[in-house]
Amino acid sequence: MADEIEQRPPSQPAPSHQMNWPKATLWMVVILVISFNSMIMLKSCLNAPANLADKTANAIGKAGHALATVAAAFNRGTITTTLVGYGTTISNHQYLQFATISQREKFERAQQSTTAFGYVPLPEVVVVAEAPVTYTYYLDLNEKWELVRKDNIIHVFTPPIRANKPAVDVSAISYEVKKGYFKSDEALENLKRSVTSLATLRAKENIQLARQTGRDEVTKFVENWLARSFADGTNFYVKIYFPGEKRPEEIEVARPRD
Repeated sequence: MADEIEQRPPSQPAPSHQMNWPKATLWMVVILVISFNSMIMLKSCLNAPANLADKTANAIGKAGHALATVAAAFNRGTITTTLVGYGTTISNHQYLQFATISQREKFERAQQSTTAFGYVPLPEVVVVAEAPVTYTYYLDLNEKWELVRKDNIIHVFTPPIRANKPAVDVSAISYEVKKGYFKSDEALENLKRSVTSLATLRAKENIQLARQTGRDEVTKFVENWLARSFADGTNFYVKIYFPGEKRPEEIEVARPRD
């Protein structure tokens, strides 16, 4: 009997509570994930009204802008302000470049020299320089623009036409002594130094040509501004008047309101 008792296998030890930590950790992770997702959903719900309000405000703003009319802009006195803002936005500066003229120019310089303390005149020397020159003309958006609406026509009176510094292709300049030979080298050197100044004077002389070539560009600029800024912008014709051009008798002087 004692042998049987001794041969009986020992009983299994009771499971320890320390063996359950993997399950506890797993449950903690699950709880954290659920809590994090709940916080995200709660935040989205809280922000939804604000986001919806922002989108609605933007939509209303766009709709109001689209419904604006040319007549309303003239009544509020914001017509020129809108034009300047549009021009500044599309050009990234305050100038509207509207005409570029490239042509080969001929610059002539006559020089009369003397000798014997100025008492004996030397033969006249005439030198000529030819060079390709590019002239760029622009209108300043910050200067006075006058707009008058008459029926379905927008009459636009622009500020003065201005020219950038002429671009002279110095690599293609040719020089020639046209007359005389005394001190011709000196005359040529003086001409070389004055080519840029002579081109600047020629730029002013070419303003009339800039009017002819650039009128269509200014017209397109104003037409695009009307079409993009006003719901009825495409219903109007545009006529451009540069300084010095006659104002139609039926057009009264516009009185700026802004």
